[in-house]
Amino acid sequence: MAEKSNKHEANAQFAKINRANDAKKAMSEYETAAVALRAKTERLKALRLARDAATPAPAAAAPKRKAKKKKEAAGSLTDWLDGQAKEGRSS
Repeated sequence: MAEKSNKHEANAQFAKINRANDAKKAMSEYETAAVALRAKTERLKALRLARDAATPAPAAAAPKRKAKKKKEAAGSLTDWLDGQAKEGRSS
């Protein structure tokens, strides 16, 4: 029975060491990818800034203002009724 226990412990230790090695390998790959991404970002930023410096910025267009509608003079009720009467409408 002790043999099985020792074998089980050895397998557990082996699996633990394998997981640790896999974790180190994964972290290494992650860090390498992060360094490559930062380098690519810096390169693209430098290219973008050089391109923007080479071309003049377009003049900003003044915002167009909408024409305000003139409000008609608010007439009184009597004016409206007089207009209706002139048109031949009866109340």
